[in-house]
Amino acid sequence: MNNPYLAKHIIDIPDFPKPGIIFKDISPLLASIEARDLMIQHLIQPFQNQKIDVVVGIESRGFLFGMLMADALDAKFVMLRKPGKLPGKIMSQEYQLEYGSDTIEMQEAAINSTDSVLIHDDVLATGGTAAAAHALIHQTGAEVLGYSFIIELDFLNGRQLLPNKNITSVLNY
Repeated sequence: MNNPYLAKHIIDIPDFPKPGIIFKDISPLLASIEARDLMIQHLIQPFQNQKIDVVVGIESRGFLFGMLMADALDAKFVMLRKPGKLPGKIMSQEYQLEYGSDTIEMQEAAINSTDSVLIHDDVLATGGTAAAAHALIHQTGAEVLGYSFIIELDFLNGRQLLPNKNITSVLNY
């Protein structure tokens, strides 16, 4: 799905954070009350008739809309963060990047085995982070019902890494 009104609130920033990368800046989307509200409607629409217990937001831009989605779906919100950012007992999942690896973490008691979970992030690129989120949630015994993304970079084929095919992307590039 590509909504022209929402698409005009995404700005391409060439060579950021490094040469050859075109960064999709969502700052104008965040600044517009109307666009932000419309984005939330598009993100939650495929999941409104499902029982979502937890929306998981992936650091850091996944927190912005993830929390609003949790409110709209009457669900808990759980953060997946980079190492060393969460207190208490944590669970970790390492994953591969194009050049190396990274890790995401979650507080151990944040998700119950009986929970139905929706994973949210701002961009689906190669799929590595979202697949790691799925693996981390799988460790709890909870069920991942789907994924939501503001932007999907189709040419990177990230959705092929995701075990659950209930994937919603509002803007595709």
